[in-house]
Amino acid sequence: MIKHNLIRIVLFLCIPFSVLAQENNSLLSLEQIYASGEFSSEYQRPISWIEDGDAFVSIETSEGGDDQLIKYESKSYKSSTYLSAKKLKVNDENLIIEDFSLSPDGSKVMIFTNSSRVWRSNTKGDFWVYDFDTNTLKQLGKDFPASSLMFAKFSEDNEFVAYVQDFNIYKENFKTGEITQLTQDGTGDIINGTFDWVYEEEFGMRDGFTWSPDASKIAFWQLDASEIGTFYMMNNTDSVYSKPIPVQYPKAGFNPSLAKLGLIDAQSSKISWIPIPGDPVQHYLPAMQWVNEDLLLIQQMNRKQNELNIFTYQPSSFRLNKVYTETEETWVDLRYPDISSNQWGSNDQLIVDENKSFLRMTENDGWRHIYKINLKTGEKTLLTPGNYDVAAYYQIDGKNLYVVASPENATQRYLYSVPLNGNGKLTKITPQQFEGVNTYDVSPNGEYALHTFTNVNTPRTVSLVNLPRHKAIKNLVANEKLKEKLNSFDLPETSFFKVTTEEGVKMDGRMTKPLNFDASKKYPVLFHVYGEPWGVVATDQWIGLYEIFMAQKGFVVISMDNRGTPSLKGSNWRKGIYQKVGVINTKDQAQAAKKVLKTYGFLDKNRVNVWGWSGGGSMTQNLLFRYPEIYHTGVAVAGVANQLFYDNIYQERYMGLPEEDKEKFIEGSPATYAKNLEGNLLLIHGTGDDNVHYQNMEYLVNELIRNNKQFDMMAYPNRSHSIHEGKNTSLHLYTLITNYFLKHNRLK
Repeated sequence: MIKHNLIRIVLFLCIPFSVLAQENNSLLSLEQIYASGEFSSEYQRPISWIEDGDAFVSIETSEGGDDQLIKYESKSYKSSTYLSAKKLKVNDENLIIEDFSLSPDGSKVMIFTNSSRVWRSNTKGDFWVYDFDTNTLKQLGKDFPASSLMFAKFSEDNEFVAYVQDFNIYKENFKTGEITQLTQDGTGDIINGTFDWVYEEEFGMRDGFTWSPDASKIAFWQLDASEIGTFYMMNNTDSVYSKPIPVQYPKAGFNPSLAKLGLIDAQSSKISWIPIPGDPVQHYLPAMQWVNEDLLLIQQMNRKQNELNIFTYQPSSFRLNKVYTETEETWVDLRYPDISSNQWGSNDQLIVDENKSFLRMTENDGWRHIYKINLKTGEKTLLTPGNYDVAAYYQIDGKNLYVVASPENATQRYLYSVPLNGNGKLTKITPQQFEGVNTYDVSPNGEYALHTFTNVNTPRTVSLVNLPRHKAIKNLVANEKLKEKLNSFDLPETSFFKVTTEEGVKMDGRMTKPLNFDASKKYPVLFHVYGEPWGVVATDQWIGLYEIFMAQKGFVVISMDNRGTPSLKGSNWRKGIYQKVGVINTKDQAQAAKKVLKTYGFLDKNRVNVWGWSGGGSMTQNLLFRYPEIYHTGVAVAGVANQLFYDNIYQERYMGLPEEDKEKFIEGSPATYAKNLEGNLLLIHGTGDDNVHYQNMEYLVNELIRNNKQFDMMAYPNRSHSIHEGKNTSLHLYTLITNYFLKHNRLK
């Protein structure tokens, strides 16, 4: 639900789309925000660091409008053509470069194109390889159906390419074209080299195999999803008869897929299984990586996700050795969700000290800190002592680790360095002028980075900088045209505040006021909420056009982060929500809203509105049902109405197992309190939502009907969790939301 959708909300609402003029040319309108595309934002296309970071390759568009690859020297930003568009021509048409990778020796470039969607991401497609030695372009797996290969990658000796096709792993001799099928049992129930829906959604895991450094073996995941229940979505619009769309989806309280790890001998194709202890159904295997050609690092979590074990495995001796165990009374996080992290989907540990140690970010001591763990002895060295949280960490320069933190202000993020020897001195690297949220893509040698910056008044900018001096080499994305257009409109002011609830909980808040604000007047307030463990909203990032638009319409727009959100406020703040999702977060929001309404006299207590998406949709429902004396109008998009309907990895991580305490799930579910609705409620959901199923809305609708509660609802046929598919869908959706708030607040 909840994580990717929050990322989607931030992008959807915060990436600039366009601006429009209504009767007043200085105001925005929904048509140009969501339909015209006139004010699109610049963005940085994917890059690949080469030469240990002294250079990088980027996808760019040629003068003829075709994709090509350009090489840049990191030190000087001097450019040269790496692979021209004319060399990527097939049947008189140029390949569209959706992604690319380089062979280990740099002699070949692999192009990913013609992709198709698997769950959330386009991970199936065609792969073409350009060979610099022979100046030829060749398609991999050309006899397989179009757009059906996944995760193609070169062997370390540059002789073979391996990929997944139809749940099996294959290798292809690049020179001869000979294809060898390495696994034989892939069916859809048996999944080799990739993952099921819930592993991708909750662990970010898609690519499920990796070559050994000496190219002698392939380590891979195999999942057995044969016992996973099938959830059916219904397509009622594309034919006379309805069509069921099946999704293997393990709900809370139901077993996950059986998971095990195998090694394929690249010469003989013989498979051996790694002897991971325990019940293979009652655990998760969220990471496996090569340390060297004869050592793997493997991570295992129990079903409740409150214990993490890390093993080393030596294929030559078949020796499995547990080197690290981490337990929590609540849950153990793998990669921490944070606004500054661009590492979602990579659960690997960073290997340091010439392959002798790895880094683990944990919060066993009450704060989120980084420890260095010796691979042989398991000895732990604390690298970031102090009463502050680490938000993310990046590549090292050999002696220092780069970390993101913000000890003084949880709404912002900055880059620091800290020594790997454990003396703990934290040195700020981000210059003072970048006050806001800073994100980095650091080169392998730690000497350069792509620096992304934003704050509430500034759309995202991207620069190439050197480290640790943080001197700008080149501004890559400035969004100057967008800024100029924005400056031609009347823009509201945004400020930050803190609020302390009656229980003493101190929360961060962000407030955007209407144009021509007059503190002596009364304004309707619109609370934008999320409130679950996978995202924050009251952050120093660009507020986006929809928040500006609603402020221009006369609303005071407020976002606040409650306990349970991943704010940099210590472990107790984040994990106090355990087994209380829907209870403690809702109470914090309601008490904070009550205090804010009392503190700021310009807020109209009789026109209090709330809205959110996914986890924010659940929050909106809970607030209207539990606190009808505070909230009068709400729009809940794609919310979980019954926690037992959501997937097992997410819901059990934060709530425990239903068979142990089912009442906790019922207590936190909005549907339990539907009988208390007094205000105006608009429910919105896509019928093709494979994440938070449309079942949630129908279940809640039944509860509201049973209690004779009047409400409004809108179903978007075949739309997914993001409700964006189809012409004018976004415009229609935001027009619907806006008009609902305008109607019930007596605004135009």
